[in-house]
Amino acid sequence: MAMRSSLSGLAVNRTRLMDSTRGSMSRFFSDKGRVLSEEERAKETVYIQKMEKERLEKLKLKAEKEKAAKEKEASEKLYLHCRVILFCRNLERHYGSVGHGHAG
Repeated sequence: MAMRSSLSGLAVNRTRLMDSTRGSMSRFFSDKGRVLSEEERAKETVYIQKMEKERLEKLKLKAEKEKAAKEKEASEKLYLHCRVILFCRNLERHYGSVGHGHAG
């Protein structure tokens, strides 16, 4: 948690410098414009990875909950449909077929 508090206010800007002898090189700057040390960059990377992992876990949990809710709803609809069919069959058994030419 100490890492989070120390890095939460730290905005990192990355710029790419072109050097004709070495190709391209990346530099990371804090929100105050100073170049970040390797340790600070490593802490920032770990913090970003942790936040991304937490975000993905939350999305996965949300998707699982939505899937379970849809399955439950489908199951309840199927249950009600079966109950209606059974009710109709019981009525037919008790009163006979309805709509099959019985004059009454």
